[in-house]
Amino acid sequence: MQKIKNEKVLLLENINQKAVDMLKKAGFKNIELLPSAIPEEELMKKIEDVAILGVRSRTWLKKDLFKKAKNLKAIGCFIVGVNKVDLEEAEKTGIPVFHGPFSSTRSVAELTIAFTLSLFRKIHEKNLGAHAGQWLKKVDGQEIREKTIGIIGFSNIGSQVGLMAEALGMNVVFYDVANVLPLGNAKRKSTIKGVLKEADVITLHVPSLPSTQGMINDETISQMKDGALLINTSRGDIVDDKAVCKALKSGKLGGFATDVYIKEPKSPTEELKTPYAKYPNALLTPHIGGSTAEAQTGIAKEVANKLIDFITTGKTADAINFPKIMLPPHQNTSRFLHIHKNSPGILAKINSVFEKQGINIASQFLNTSKNIGYVVTDIESGKTEKILKELKAIPQTIKCYFLS
Repeated sequence: MQKIKNEKVLLLENINQKAVDMLKKAGFKNIELLPSAIPEEELMKKIEDVAILGVRSRTWLKKDLFKKAKNLKAIGCFIVGVNKVDLEEAEKTGIPVFHGPFSSTRSVAELTIAFTLSLFRKIHEKNLGAHAGQWLKKVDGQEIREKTIGIIGFSNIGSQVGLMAEALGMNVVFYDVANVLPLGNAKRKSTIKGVLKEADVITLHVPSLPSTQGMINDETISQMKDGALLINTSRGDIVDDKAVCKALKSGKLGGFATDVYIKEPKSPTEELKTPYAKYPNALLTPHIGGSTAEAQTGIAKEVANKLIDFITTGKTADAINFPKIMLPPHQNTSRFLHIHKNSPGILAKINSVFEKQGINIASQFLNTSKNIGYVVTDIESGKTEKILKELKAIPQTIKCYFLS
């Protein structure tokens, strides 16, 4: 690759300073850090010479952007979700995408438990009343001990919620499409309905997919206990807003807490428009699940490490849209990264380049996906510039880099 110090890094949305420090230490000199998302037109102009792009939750990376991003080598999403990135187009253009699935787990799980306590004790309603000068002192709260929490999605965050809830004396039931391991005394249900009919509070921890969008609707709400509580810290489109509002109004839902919305403001100055605002039994927060100092520092370190690993070694084991290769550091060798369309015979063409130069291959790593192939080749010596030129000339080549 071009020398790191000459590569441009663009970090949007006030990414934690720890990431900047790590990238500088790795050798990057040209780093632009912006405090917020920028308009799509501006990003399209900036992206032309950017090698590393870092974003959070307010930036859409669509198909057209990748056509302009001729120098883009990798994307770091400093969040858990990556639903705003066209992952397939990124892959087709040879750009691995990295994210931080673990660092905010504790923070989101803690917010979920805080929501649970607040809904059962109606803290949010009492708080609104007190601010308005009302003394809403009455016996309408409940302890969470011996209540049942139903967790939809029992992966990183959901399983942590289960452990915390159990420590507070709750019973835990869950549903997950994957065959995940129950933790603690959590009981797995074979269907979502099994969770909904048993739980006093339901919490959602699933990604936004065609199969999950609108999964909480009139039908699924009807399967819940009367007065059940609902929590969403996953994605706004998991729930049908109209169905939830109707259930809050009728009392079918005793309360609802959400940290996420179908349409979220792009900046702190933009107004949040949500139908839940008029319901006192709805607890609303501005997508702060991972907004803790610990989570942001952790995500910065996690994602920056993955970006640095790819740029310096070619490692893609942690990429979410790319053939995965775990690579050792290359010592006393030159390393070539070849990304190409997944077609028969490419490996032979790559190796013929080295054979013509009379170069012995020290080691080689290969993996493929439906769209692309990724080959990493280490050699002990050779005319690297000539080799790189010939590798790039292979017709199916998407991108090719040399690591000294």
